[in-house]
Amino acid sequence: MNILNLNKQRITDGFTLLEVMIAMVVMVIVMGAVYRLHTQTISMAIDSQFDYTAPMLAQHKLSELKIQKMDELISDSGDFGEEFNDYTWEVTVNEIESEELGSAAEDMRQVDLRIIYLEGRMNFDIRTYWLVQ
Repeated sequence: MNILNLNKQRITDGFTLLEVMIAMVVMVIVMGAVYRLHTQTISMAIDSQFDYTAPMLAQHKLSELKIQKMDELISDSGDFGEEFNDYTWEVTVNEIESEELGSAAEDMRQVDLRIIYLEGRMNFDIRTYWLVQ
């Protein structure tokens, strides 16, 4: 075997620079797509967690407010403790003025509750009307 045959054999055994570069480009494209899908999945998981947790916390807070005496019901804000430390709440209580309701409006309150997640990145609002007796 002479040196010429050895060199031919070595050249045909490996990959060319062009093949390696094409493989790298394909891998970069695939990894970019996987990264985008992964971040989108994380974002959707956070959204669905909020969509489940916020109404539950709102229902809990409204139940707590209903237990209070209605004449002591005032606008307030707070948090949900260590278990839901990324969530806060704000409640606004307003008297209702309505000519259509007449004197019954004096006994009603508009209660607006806002559940806030991650300092305002997501909000859940609910409005209800309560009769004060």
